[in-house]
Amino acid sequence: MSKKKKDNVHSSWSYNTNIYEVNTRQYTPEGTFAAFAKNLPRLRDMGVETLWFMPITPISEKDRLGSLGSYYAIQDYKAINPEFGTLDDFKNLVDEAHNLGFKIIIDFVADHTGNDHPWLKEHPEFFVRDQNNNVIHPHGWSDVSQLNYDVPEVWTYMIDVLKFWVKECDLDGFRCDMAHLVRLDFWIEAKKKLSKVKDNLFWLGECEVPAYHQVFDATYTWRWMHASQEFYQHKMNLQSLLTVLYKSVTEFPCTAMRIYFTSNHDENSWNGTEYEKYGDAAQLLAVFSCTWDGIPMIYSGQELPNKKRLKFFDKDQIDWDGHFELQQFYKILLTLKSNNKALRAGDPNVSTQIVSHPDDHRVFAYLRKHKKGQVLTILNFCSEGLDFEVINVDGVYRNVFGGDDINFKATPNVYLNAWGYLVFERIDI
Repeated sequence: MSKKKKDNVHSSWSYNTNIYEVNTRQYTPEGTFAAFAKNLPRLRDMGVETLWFMPITPISEKDRLGSLGSYYAIQDYKAINPEFGTLDDFKNLVDEAHNLGFKIIIDFVADHTGNDHPWLKEHPEFFVRDQNNNVIHPHGWSDVSQLNYDVPEVWTYMIDVLKFWVKECDLDGFRCDMAHLVRLDFWIEAKKKLSKVKDNLFWLGECEVPAYHQVFDATYTWRWMHASQEFYQHKMNLQSLLTVLYKSVTEFPCTAMRIYFTSNHDENSWNGTEYEKYGDAAQLLAVFSCTWDGIPMIYSGQELPNKKRLKFFDKDQIDWDGHFELQQFYKILLTLKSNNKALRAGDPNVSTQIVSHPDDHRVFAYLRKHKKGQVLTILNFCSEGLDFEVINVDGVYRNVFGGDDINFKATPNVYLNAWGYLVFERIDI
């Protein structure tokens, strides 16, 4: 699984980054940018590098779902949702975050608008219509109207939206909602035009289509997410689960960055928290997300951990209790990810060596290397504790979660708790 081609595809800061998804509405009692900003020092201390804000634009009132509606039913692409504050409030938040070293990306919803967006009256030709000339509400989403990318002016308007936010707020990139629902040639043109506004923008596409890496630095790993849930529910064995993983490696470009996660806004609200889906394996899968070849993503409240489904269309604040039981857990992983080049995403100069036996039905272990950087991860995909022999690994390693340093040539055996994990960083190079 070695990668050999030289890569200069991505922004230099993105290779070792991580992403923290911010649900502004549910983050604080106020649900505002100003209230969220008070958490910036804590998140920076936790090792968070990139903040992704779910849509910050006003929400349509027509056909609104719930009391507050969906973030993704856009009423105005160039305004701020008054629920969160003002444009100046957001600019101040971005400035404060940048001063602390964060990168900032926001959601861009290209496939559809809300049902009372002004374009429906001003530019009715911008929308896809059925045989009776009625606007189509795509994918069963009754609160949105589908834009028509066969109309060139739609491209012009939407690219102008992207330019607006970069110029106004000095953003570092975009998370593009359901990117695969919009034709690839639009994204190619958009990225080309935006590169003239600001260099080194980061493009995260919510899709799992290899060709879209012509534009996007990073894409989602839904197949892995669903397969890991099926594994925990005893619907597949470890070999079948890893087949899904390896297929993703071979199907995508060697420079492709993939996003790994155990929760996000959709999963939490509609399919359950990571503890509903993965039970005792939730932390093990978080360790995998932070150490495999990709970019780890954390959803608001996972550091608590949050164990409730947050309502999507109504106010339903995260129940912060001030303890942050997993803050240190994530800090260790995110700091290692940021500092060790062996954990760079999408870098052909990083190699990944599988050190567990191919027929092992319980343990998955891998060693990632980049010159002097080496990180060994050992994961027990089993509900029983067990011993594991580390073979073909040289050198002295530090257990990042604490404990004595180990020379695996002299002491090759380690013990793993049920659903346990060990992460080692080589220290003798």
